[in-house]
Amino acid sequence: MSDHDGIRPDGPDASDTTDLPDSPEALDALEPGDLDGHSIDELADYLDAGMQPADPSIDDSPACQNALAAIIRVRHASLRSLEAAARDEAPADESWIGNVLANISIESRSGRDVPLRPLSETEHPVMTEGAIRSLIRRTGDGVPGVLVARCHLDGDVTELASPVRVVVEIAIATGPSIPATAELVRTAVAGTLAEQTDLLVEAIDVVVRDLLPEHPAEHEHQAHQRAEHDHETTHGSDQEEAR
Repeated sequence: MSDHDGIRPDGPDASDTTDLPDSPEALDALEPGDLDGHSIDELADYLDAGMQPADPSIDDSPACQNALAAIIRVRHASLRSLEAAARDEAPADESWIGNVLANISIESRSGRDVPLRPLSETEHPVMTEGAIRSLIRRTGDGVPGVLVARCHLDGDVTELASPVRVVVEIAIATGPSIPATAELVRTAVAGTLAEQTDLLVEAIDVVVRDLLPEHPAEHEHQAHQRAEHDHETTHGSDQEEAR
């Protein structure tokens, strides 16, 4: 286990188990307290202004920083959707994008305290549930062609060594194999949680909820990689025959 994000020495035993919103109407129910007094709209405006003038209440807030990073990733996915519409393809549902933003706001709140293994008997280190959800989202978004729609932890995360099931709902770009992409997300999330947390993960469920249009540059890159692989395979076979 390496250094942890979102650790606080010994906080209160929070029990925020609010479910994630599933409809556009749920956006209206979000409270500014979810993001240290700020809303998703305020964070979006802050991004649009180039994050100037600097706002310490945003810059120094882990929840806001996690949400800002996620908003940027969602915007990139939305841009691909608009490009697809320009190519006469069906763009991603705007309400779906709104749901993702709503989930980011909820997931970024601290939630429950998740214990870490202490180095001594006097230590009681914890990692916030919100930090873990943001870690999962960032890891999933890091897989090419993937955007995490929502994620949650099923189980008693407040007890060390208690089995936990991780559920990650994603949208993926059209083109690559869906099972292969889901497995990449599962492997990446498992590795990150093993490295950054002490959760006893019994399973990681990756659910594909939607398809995103494939970016032309990504398609060309994948085609180039396949061509290089085919060339190396053919070249290797020719050398074997020459021997």
